[in-house]
Amino acid sequence: MTRLVRSPVRTVRSRLFDSAGWAGYRPRADDILVCSYPKCGTTWVQRIVGMLLAGSAEPAPVGNPWPDFRLRGPGGATWAETDAIPGRRILKSHLPYDALPVYVGVKFVHVARDGRDAALSYHNHLRGFRPQILEAIDQVNLADPKFGDVMPPTPEAPAAYFHQWLSDGGGVGDDGASYWQVERSYWAARRDANVLLVHYADLKADLAGEIGRIAIFLGLQAPARVMAQIVVAAEFETMRAQAETLMPGAGRAWVDGPLTIFNEGFNGRWRGLFDEADLAAYQTTVAIELTPGLAAWLEGGRLRAGEPTASAD
Repeated sequence: MTRLVRSPVRTVRSRLFDSAGWAGYRPRADDILVCSYPKCGTTWVQRIVGMLLAGSAEPAPVGNPWPDFRLRGPGGATWAETDAIPGRRILKSHLPYDALPVYVGVKFVHVARDGRDAALSYHNHLRGFRPQILEAIDQVNLADPKFGDVMPPTPEAPAAYFHQWLSDGGGVGDDGASYWQVERSYWAARRDANVLLVHYADLKADLAGEIGRIAIFLGLQAPARVMAQIVVAAEFETMRAQAETLMPGAGRAWVDGPLTIFNEGFNGRWRGLFDEADLAAYQTTVAIELTPGLAAWLEGGRLRAGEPTASAD
């Protein structure tokens, strides 16, 4: 156990995620939390961190404790199982930073992406669920007094989904879980020594450089030969080819199995898919919800917009 720095500032309970799941967390001073709004590169960064911890690029399942996911029950994977993990642990969250506890030594790697890309990828993710997963989600929400109904169906057309996503920032029942709230929370903590901001576009543009940044932040070292192997293993094409090994249980959740997770792997697919009026509404919302510095970083990443820690706003 390690000393508490800050308790969660707020609670978040959406139809899919619940901050109460962290109530049983027994932290270790070297824990690593990989946190993001959904479909921003979470699995990608989990794979990178896992390889850095192992000092190996060998394929291995990317399955880390995920306490806030409601379908896994209280505490996600049981805390007994989490506590039994040997050595340094990786945990996953889709909650904002201020809905999570902060402890001495525990590090947060936040990965972000342009909201339009995240929304399009989320659409594919939700549309690909098997009927039994959708039924399980409905049972959770029917039993929750906050909702008491089933989750609204995901529209078939990406444009229709994006129009729906704009209404609440993809919060799925809680504003605290929205894209805007999640990104603002980590941006506000960007200068904290225990927080590293990573961007999907930067991973695409300079994978080796971003893996090096993550390794330095986590205090991890590996021989140059191993680091080169990790870079190759973290390329989208490699991960897609190894999808069955990396995500062995995905076939139970999605019709297309792990290929739903490793779908397209590039940005800008929303162009020509979303309605122009909704794209204009997105830009209006960006101007309202985000500071100029955060908006620039979310759209272009560190390599285009500059270091987040250097941004005045």
